[in-house]
Amino acid sequence: MPLPINISQLLNGSVIETERIEFKEGWNPDAIYRSVCAFANDFENVGGGYIFIGVEEDNGIAKRPVKGLNVTQLDSIQKQMIGFNSLIKPVYSPKLSIEEIDGKSIIVLWVPGGSNRPYQVPEQITSKEKRYYYYIRRYSASKKVNQEEQQELIALANQIPFDDRANTQASIDDISISLVRDFLGFTKSRLHEFSESLSKTDLLTSMELVSGPPEMLFSRNVALMLFSEKPEKFFPYTRIEVVEFPNGSDATEFFERPYFIGPVQDQISHLLDFFKTNILQEKIIKLSDRAESVRIWNYPYVALEEAISNSLYHRDYQVREPVEVRIYPDSIVILNYGGPDRSIKTDAFKLGNIKPRRYRNRRLGDFLKELELTEGRATGIPRIRKALNDNGSPEAFFDFDEDRTYFEVDFYIHPAFKDEIGILVTDETTKSTTKSTTKSTTKSDDSKNQRLVLFIMKEFPKAIADQYISLFLELLPQILNILNLARVPKKRSELLKSLGLKNHSDNVTRYIVPLLDAGLLSTTIMDKPTSSNQKYYVTAKGERMLKQLT
Repeated sequence: MPLPINISQLLNGSVIETERIEFKEGWNPDAIYRSVCAFANDFENVGGGYIFIGVEEDNGIAKRPVKGLNVTQLDSIQKQMIGFNSLIKPVYSPKLSIEEIDGKSIIVLWVPGGSNRPYQVPEQITSKEKRYYYYIRRYSASKKVNQEEQQELIALANQIPFDDRANTQASIDDISISLVRDFLGFTKSRLHEFSESLSKTDLLTSMELVSGPPEMLFSRNVALMLFSEKPEKFFPYTRIEVVEFPNGSDATEFFERPYFIGPVQDQISHLLDFFKTNILQEKIIKLSDRAESVRIWNYPYVALEEAISNSLYHRDYQVREPVEVRIYPDSIVILNYGGPDRSIKTDAFKLGNIKPRRYRNRRLGDFLKELELTEGRATGIPRIRKALNDNGSPEAFFDFDEDRTYFEVDFYIHPAFKDEIGILVTDETTKSTTKSTTKSTTKSDDSKNQRLVLFIMKEFPKAIADQYISLFLELLPQILNILNLARVPKKRSELLKSLGLKNHSDNVTRYIVPLLDAGLLSTTIMDKPTSSNQKYYVTAKGERMLKQLT
């Protein structure tokens, strides 16, 4: 039976994180079943993993074309697996699919996190003497647990992530088969070809969307979140509420938009369409003598997309509170209930090192990634920060309480869209006074030049912004060289020598004085600017400029 995922994308690691994929050159049951056990234990609640048999790897990446398996092996392997599955305690059977890749046959095992964990398996499953051990995944390897990990694994026995639990208030009749088929079609899963001929029960069972004995199947929560027309019937307040405050948060005037309801993926898509139509604005800076214009947004779309998707992905569906979006003249606030996992320390948000140990909804994230609505694990906040930085926007504010009952993200409008901060141009018809001696640049140079313009607009008053843009665009390579070198105080002769220039007053005036005037460089002896011992060092503003451009 084909798997409910695009195998080509899975093989390339573009849908599922590479540490959740294992490649085996050939049929090696001992090593393969240790990994089956580790994925089934799903120690970090990330959704198990996938094993490719007949595929070599090179530093975690599949070698193409694949090596493949001898066709005569396929039947024998499947028969052996029936016996090996019964040796796992408790019994566990991974999903198996035979796939044709690069003209060769391979086996793909889908190993979802099991509902009867913890699992143990013989270290050598083919050996007569069976010594059982628990295995878990650590990064991209399967390992035996130590005593502390074993205790934690056993403690997880009754802690199945909410989205993977059976919902005893729902039956398979509450799942829309058309929504399931739409998903399979969108993701180009080979299972889509068989979906018309399979019974509803067989299709949902193959996708691990139902649970229980054949005579009494229940829908899993993730199926109701994504493939039920009215998920709020099972999870009250599963919706997004949008409130606009046109006069700011202190004003009594506000109005509510109609709720965004329906399957989770529809809520995300429809809200993002609302942002595109009603909220997002673009300004264009036209630089003379350049083909490329600098484009900035009041809010970068990628940052909003990631925040909205993650608010639905990580929310606590047992809490009867909606996801809230508050729109102010100069900010957007996104609030969801069910704060970050306690394994994430508060300081992690300041350091950017956010790696949760447990996921509240392990299956939901995989479905949203296949629908291209979110990225990989632990990438949400870094991706938000990168999008804001690339757009020249202020950093976002992340907040949650000590009891982890909520998580809030505040986005602030780009300074160029505030009335009190000027903008160089407002549309493409407006002429910029900026000049440049460079007639052509590479794509990389254009990107760097755009980031420079955004940095100057954010950091400098409008009255002098044009002057600095014109000069800095012309001297950008030399400026970056000087600022990097001046991270350790240097004499001006050393700075100019690094540019291949003599220590001459004309060169000082052209290359060093503008950096002093702009506050990017400072002097070690401020009361004696011409001292023979004078050295220059990069300022905090200079460091910000380096970070923005490099």
